[in-house]
Amino acid sequence: MTKIDSIRRFLLPCLQPTTTTPPPTPTTVKKKRLSTSLRKNLDENTTQETTLHHQEYPSSSSSSSTSPTSLLPAPSRSSRTMVIGTIFGHRRGGHVWFCIQHNRLNSKPSLLLELSISTSTIIREMKCGLVRIALEFNAGGSVESELSRCPLHSIPTWTLFCNGRKLGFANRRKATRENRVMLKTMQNITVGAGVIPHGCGFGSGEEMMYMRANYEYVVGSSDSESFHLINPDEGPGQELSVFLIRSR
Repeated sequence: MTKIDSIRRFLLPCLQPTTTTPPPTPTTVKKKRLSTSLRKNLDENTTQETTLHHQEYPSSSSSSSTSPTSLLPAPSRSSRTMVIGTIFGHRRGGHVWFCIQHNRLNSKPSLLLELSISTSTIIREMKCGLVRIALEFNAGGSVESELSRCPLHSIPTWTLFCNGRKLGFANRRKATRENRVMLKTMQNITVGAGVIPHGCGFGSGEEMMYMRANYEYVVGSSDSESFHLINPDEGPGQELSVFLIRSR
């Protein structure tokens, strides 16, 4: 072998690029597939969560499509007005009268009731500072009658309770000449209590005791009304209320 051949054999491996071993081909990892039963369980859970989500947070479109007939009607509110109430009766005996006027200059009352309690009884109850007069009409036995549907002021007879005790009855009355004369005599009195002497045009010669004040007239429903005495100057005083109740 010549010298040139030996040099060529020595340099040839250095001049040619070294063949690198190609990197190993990455092994493709096979994805694990869920079993059919497990996938079915997951789908059912997802459906239940979605259903619960819609139940807890209903969409605006579903709420707006709610029928208005499904909403409960709002309860009726009670009305309140101011009236003039007068309690009067003969000083030496007789029944007590309760009169309601919307205008004190008008001698025709809007409601006039004769209570079957004496003047001395109502005075004795007033000394305690608290008087609750309840007039009840039981319409249970006459549901189909006119009295079960008429206005409360048209009921002729009531059962009377005073501070929880049954003390007789109360009757609706029309204003007599004596009542009109008395109310005309008191038309300049707004609030007060006193005695009207005899000889003022009354039919009898007895003195007439009275107590007049402003009352808050509350209409709760077609079966309940009440009158509550308003003390002047918002100070402590007599607490008196009259209730009209029709039970069924």
